[in-house]
Amino acid sequence: MDNQTNHNEEAALKRKRWTRFAIVTALYLLFLLWVKSWLGLIVLPFIYDAYISKKLPWGWWRRSKNPLVRNVMSWVDAIVFALVAVYFVNLYLFQNYQIPSSSLEKSLLVGDFLYVSKVSYGPRVPNTPLSMPLTQHTMFGGIKSYLDWPHWDYKRVAGLGQVKRGDIVVFNFPAGDTVALNHQQEDFYTLAYREGRRMYPNPIDMDSLTREEQRAVYDLYYNAGRNLILSNPQVYGKVITRPVDRRENYVKRCTGLPGDTLQIKDGQVYINGQKSENPVDMQFNYFVQTTGTLISEDMFRELGISKDDQWLLPDDANTVAILRGMGLNATDTQGQPAPTYHLPLTQQMLATLQANKKLVAHIVKEAPEAGGDVYPLNLYTTWDRDNYGPVWIPKRGETVSLTPENVAIYERCIRAYEGNTLEVRPDGTYINGQKQDTYTFKLDYYWMMGDNRHNSLDSRYWGFVPEDHVVGKPILVWLSLDKDRDWFDGKIRWDRLFKWVHND
Repeated sequence: MDNQTNHNEEAALKRKRWTRFAIVTALYLLFLLWVKSWLGLIVLPFIYDAYISKKLPWGWWRRSKNPLVRNVMSWVDAIVFALVAVYFVNLYLFQNYQIPSSSLEKSLLVGDFLYVSKVSYGPRVPNTPLSMPLTQHTMFGGIKSYLDWPHWDYKRVAGLGQVKRGDIVVFNFPAGDTVALNHQQEDFYTLAYREGRRMYPNPIDMDSLTREEQRAVYDLYYNAGRNLILSNPQVYGKVITRPVDRRENYVKRCTGLPGDTLQIKDGQVYINGQKSENPVDMQFNYFVQTTGTLISEDMFRELGISKDDQWLLPDDANTVAILRGMGLNATDTQGQPAPTYHLPLTQQMLATLQANKKLVAHIVKEAPEAGGDVYPLNLYTTWDRDNYGPVWIPKRGETVSLTPENVAIYERCIRAYEGNTLEVRPDGTYINGQKQDTYTFKLDYYWMMGDNRHNSLDSRYWGFVPEDHVVGKPILVWLSLDKDRDWFDGKIRWDRLFKWVHND
């Protein structure tokens, strides 16, 4: 009887092992089918051994007579399993993302923690598969969190849909391929052009120059700035390059799709000649001059303006003269210039302040040119952040004619994102050493902008977002913390917890 019982128990245990093996194997094969990577078949013998043959000592520490070994290895086993699970969840399902800046306010707020869906647009197979989970590019102590080898080419797994106009999208910062470590908040190319201009401060009448001569001036600025940065690591930090999937994560709203022609007129986006629908809470910067008193913190909280955005202008003579030139000439009861703020406002916030005649004397919208130089930085135009384009957004398989007027717009796509060499010579454009007057794009591109239009570094400043930079779609705010408040005074924004992210 005992032998029969033991035999039955062994048979049941064997069936259970084979059942588990079959389920795990089926799920794993479905995963390989999804990611289209049959290289993963090399793992099957290990799955077979773990469930059936058991030749490898997977749980050797459980049989140890030393309790310390059992305790330590049980923690190591749990941690390794958790890291592997998190690694695959972050790669293929979703990842956590925290809103670091106000570029998408009021749609998303600084301090929002998001679940970003990878399956919405299809997860990417990683360029750098050997990396530490829960890190983007750097661990503690400035240690790089990934290995450059092996490096896999871009491939996207089938997802639930495509990027649509109006979607809020998380993506890798395109201009983040090169980074000066002491200036990581500014992209390397903008930094190089700015430093080059500083080295050659004498004004140049660009209107009097040909396109070729204008480009030579911009090349002079960039090369001078680049050489200065590279030769002064003690000031600018070491200059490094990062693969696509290790560049900083940005979040913006998609305002233009591949094949669209985009133009901005007086802050209004037009797509293919038609006025685009604006986000509900789109913001612009304004100068708000009071009747003589300061705006209270209660009023700022009512308006929803964070402390970082409450900029009270200095009352020095130069600033006062500039404000008076803008028509901001109100004075307080002592005859001194009234307090003036620089604030980002939605249309509703603007209307609230305009209606408060006892508090507000004047409101003036910030000038478009205050935004500085726009993309491309090596093309002379009259464009600014509120009046831009028109530009055609590249689409995979579509061909564009290359001219002196547009080659600067598309050269970063051709060179940096699609891996070609490009040189502009007096007799034309040379791609991979061959003279070309057209180019056919290999990737789709998108135009991304922030809802906080005057406080957003977006495609107007660094150009198109290639499809291989798209990370995913924010779907849920699972936590929201107001950094202007403490834990006993509304630190947690309870009304935003587990709030779905809407693309409006």
